[in-house]
Amino acid sequence: MALLAPSPRALCVREVAAAAAAPPHSSAACSNVGGGAAGRALWVWNGSGRGRRRERRERVRAEAYFWDVSKPVEMEEIDSMEKLDEALRWSVENNQAVVIDWMASWCRKCIYLKPRLEKIAGEYPGVRFYFVDVNKVPQAVVKRGNITKMPTIQLWKDGEWKAEVIGGHKAWLVMDEVREMIQKNK
Repeated sequence: MALLAPSPRALCVREVAAAAAAPPHSSAACSNVGGGAAGRALWVWNGSGRGRRRERRERVRAEAYFWDVSKPVEMEEIDSMEKLDEALRWSVENNQAVVIDWMASWCRKCIYLKPRLEKIAGEYPGVRFYFVDVNKVPQAVVKRGNITKMPTIQLWKDGEWKAEVIGGHKAWLVMDEVREMIQKNK
């Protein structure tokens, strides 16, 4: 049985008999990313069908390992052209990337993504994360970012726009794209 897990999770599936024979926290059958202490065991039924075929179903143990590499970092708000210039100036002076989340208070997807971006901010201590509520800033700030859709997550480095992710799809896909964008431009 194949189980897929979005990062940063690793799943391990072992049949009950094999799990009983293996030493505790054995990593032979799976990737033990989070360590044995961090794992949670889940029980699922292997097999399908109803009625008479129930006796053929096997009990399977799935161990999920989750790790917490960071604590969320609250993103700073950009509410004027001066603050945007200051953030980009910091990027140039320190040769570091800046991630800007362009959002709106009425946008449900934007509100949903913000705490997830704060979590990613904790994973990259050298990268600064900001957010801009497009309804609270002058239109000139929005035009400078060349924003047409929300949420838009942009990466700026050396005062220049380098990459962006427009988050109109599933949140975990957006987060994976943001991580990839940061890794390429770090």
